[in-house]
Amino acid sequence: MRETPWRHRLGVATVLATLGLIFVGGLVTSTGSGLAVPDWPLSYGMLMPPMVGGVFYEHGHRLAASFVGFLTLCLVVWTARTEPRRGVRRLAWTCLAAVVLQGLLGGLTVIYLLPLGVSVTHACLAQTFLCLVIALAYATSREWMSMPALARSDEAGLRRAAPLLAGVVYAQLVLGALMRHMGAGLAIPDFPLAFGRLLPPLTDAAVAVHFAHRLGAVVVLAATLHCLARAWPLQDRRFFRGSLAILALVVAQISLGALTVLSRRAVIPATLHVTLGAASLGASWLLTLRVYRVLGGDRRDFAVSASLGEPAAAS
Repeated sequence: MRETPWRHRLGVATVLATLGLIFVGGLVTSTGSGLAVPDWPLSYGMLMPPMVGGVFYEHGHRLAASFVGFLTLCLVVWTARTEPRRGVRRLAWTCLAAVVLQGLLGGLTVIYLLPLGVSVTHACLAQTFLCLVIALAYATSREWMSMPALARSDEAGLRRAAPLLAGVVYAQLVLGALMRHMGAGLAIPDFPLAFGRLLPPLTDAAVAVHFAHRLGAVVVLAATLHCLARAWPLQDRRFFRGSLAILALVVAQISLGALTVLSRRAVIPATLHVTLGAASLGASWLLTLRVYRVLGGDRRDFAVSASLGEPAAAS
């Protein structure tokens, strides 16, 4: 299969732009600017309102979302026209559907005045879209193109550890989104203790969600160390370096979480906390994709790999 380096680069650019969009979205929540622009799809009936106060963050978020949507559309059209693999084409169309749905959910959060369910779904879909675009970019990379998925020795169990880590990180981000949109970021005002105790009173929903998020951070750290231990015995050091990078992200993420509480939800630590959470998910998902491409998997995994790795018999 012929490599498509420029399409791969566009995919990588879309991944980076999506991380930037998540940062800007975090700024909207951190500054309380979610309803600074009360209408949608226009902003005060204009395409470009005065960029002052909270409008700067909320309308800036809309502009960043439009840019990501444009990049996604270009990537999908390019893929649909030139990609021989049916699975990759389907993945591209799924990316487009996800970014359109994400935009609609963003509009609904404004129209219905930030309902909790829609806001949390909007945040979680952003993470899902990031994973979809990472998969699309990786499917066009030199590593994927040059290395067919064949069953290889995995006595260390990394094929189980990597997807477990990605799943745990995603679950933690769901908890974080719920906590953030409930306004429970300071439901427990001290750190590392909780109201000066190891176990806070859990009679209040905000306190329970906040404490569950803290416990989730411990689970994520444990899953990361488990993945690192599984990667260490393997001869391919890419997996160990990738796991080590995830560990660095997770440690930074936990530190920013603590700083967010201690600084009383200062804008920059709180927003970086959201962004590094997305980066941790992206890195653990990419590690999972690489593990299953380089090490292969069982027969069920080969079906997925084949759909992304081989041209369709009839297009």
